[in-house]
Amino acid sequence: MKTEENTITYNKNNPFPASLTERRKLTREGSEKETFHFSIDITGSGMTYQTGDWLGIYPTNDPANVQELLQALHLTGEEEITLPKLEHKLSLKTALLHHLSLIEPTKKFLEWISSYVTDPNEKALLHDLLSTESSEKLNQYLADRDFIDLANEFKSAASHISPQEYILHLKRLLPRLYSIASSSSLYPNEIHLTIVAVRIEAHERKRNGVTSTYLTDRVALYHEKIPVFVAHSQLRLPENFETDIIMIGPGTGVAPFRGFIQEYAHHSAKGRTWLFFGEQRRSFNYLYEEELTAFLNKKLLTRLDLAFSRDQEHKIYVQDKMLENASTLWDWINQGAYIYVCGDAKRMAKDVESTLHEIIQKEGNMTSDEAIEYLKLMKKQKRYQKDVY
Repeated sequence: MKTEENTITYNKNNPFPASLTERRKLTREGSEKETFHFSIDITGSGMTYQTGDWLGIYPTNDPANVQELLQALHLTGEEEITLPKLEHKLSLKTALLHHLSLIEPTKKFLEWISSYVTDPNEKALLHDLLSTESSEKLNQYLADRDFIDLANEFKSAASHISPQEYILHLKRLLPRLYSIASSSSLYPNEIHLTIVAVRIEAHERKRNGVTSTYLTDRVALYHEKIPVFVAHSQLRLPENFETDIIMIGPGTGVAPFRGFIQEYAHHSAKGRTWLFFGEQRRSFNYLYEEELTAFLNKKLLTRLDLAFSRDQEHKIYVQDKMLENASTLWDWINQGAYIYVCGDAKRMAKDVESTLHEIIQKEGNMTSDEAIEYLKLMKKQKRYQKDVY
């Protein structure tokens, strides 16, 4: 990825300073969550992406969180420290803002801090957590706590720890990958993203997703640079635009399929397009409603099946809509359609695969084993692709 003006290559190790040019809320007032559409300008980067790729973003930690941690540790932030792989010294505050993660503390950190704790109750808690019989208890304890929680929990250690030693127990602040929601043919110098602002409360503290709220709350449009890079995914459209595609993307999983539909439309593709989209409530959470309706009306989207789980007494999900259309789905699959799934890996993707297996077995008059082999063959032929997280 080289610019025309020079030989600078932008990648994960040397991200491009891009500008945020649009931030638009997709959910309506009353929604339990906030989902946003972002446009990021990569003009002059020399970076290219394919429809279906990811954009990596290096965030900055929330300054309020950094200040809260420094106060809990009785530090000013002006202390000089050295980070591994960085030759120069920098202030602790700069390191915490730009280089180190404030989340996901480890057992090793608790073992280290145990030697500095002086309060008897804190010592007892650490002894209980670190005992060999308490691995499950330890995992549960660490699962929803960050370094601010631990600084508040083990206050007696604060005055004894060295900032330099402390930062060696924090992980690097890693980039977050997001599915690109635009067509590279239509928007070669612009990348669109669809992101939920993660906001939760735990242990009497509000906490936010690092990268999602960096983009929603703190980055100034046009005037602030975001370090980004393109990461290539395995999600690829068929080489032949006459091929039908079936896209299953509830929630923000719709992102790459917005790009897919744009790409098919740009190439005046003869292949049919079928999208399964789901969310909580149609009135609050119908992402890209106007666009999808326009695609459908212009016949750029052949079919659109919607599942809004909380709009009726019994919950309805995308896999239920798949079963309702089992016969037609099988016809498309049997005629060579590609299937794409994007979104939650833990439940949705597994449920969708189980539903596909059921449809192939029943509608294709196969045994369970034959349906399993059919799906395996589809994966091998790249006709069944997933981008799950």
